Amino acid sequence: MATVERPERAMVVFAHPDDEIGCAGTIASWTKQGTGVCLVLCTNGDKGTEDLEMTPDRLAQIRAKEQRDAATALGVSDLVMLGYPDGELEDTREFRGKLVREIRRFRPQVVFTHAPVAVTRHNHHDHRICGAVTLDAVYPYARDPWHYVELTRGGFQPHKVATVLLWGGDNPDVFFDITETLPTKVEAMMRHHSQFGRPNRDPNRQPGDFMREGARRQGERAGLQYAEAFSKLEFRV
Repeated sequence: MATVERPERAMVVFAHPDDEIGCAGTIASWTKQGTGVCLVLCTNGDKGTEDLEMTPDRLAQIRAKEQRDAATALGVSDLVMLGYPDGELEDTREFRGKLVREIRRFRPQVVFTHAPVAVTRHNHHDHRICGAVTLDAVYPYARDPWHYVELTRGGFQPHKVATVLLWGGDNPDVFFDITETLPTKVEAMMRHHSQFGRPNRDPNRQPGDFMREGARRQGERAGLQYAEAFSKLEFRV
């Protein structure tokens, strides 16, 4: 089983408002211990509803506020919202450059993002693109000065990320104990009220029960009560 030391700075790059929940327990633990964290949200989540009376523009505004509230719950003040339309992330030079800019600006040692490939289940298109483009932004584009030279000349100097942690993959090898921060993870999830505020169909279930069950299952794999699981990629620095 791999290990990762708590860094001074960590970045989370995620596709939709609420996707940061994939690592929220770990982030809550790290921020309490002094790690600086930047959240980079790629889309505005404007299509994440079944309500035909809700307009995309209105939903995007709601979800932006929910994301700010969730970041506050996790102890994060550095929130970047790139604003791409929900469902329309693509592997473009523009998108990659925006991630390179944020990596060079914030200079994290650890980056969290979606696993771009999962064999055992289908990943949302935006999740796959977000994960793949983030990995490319980390290496080689953020590292090498002649990639996005306009950023280099504009003061965003190259930066080497040491570790990427992917959530949602098939074979995780890093497990973080989130027993103490699971309530914060659930609280952050519930700040995304438009997504998780619906009444439970089962009156015996409480908000966040599915998240607790998932954390318990991951914990069992590592001898912990509750855990989050990631696949680790290391880069030379």
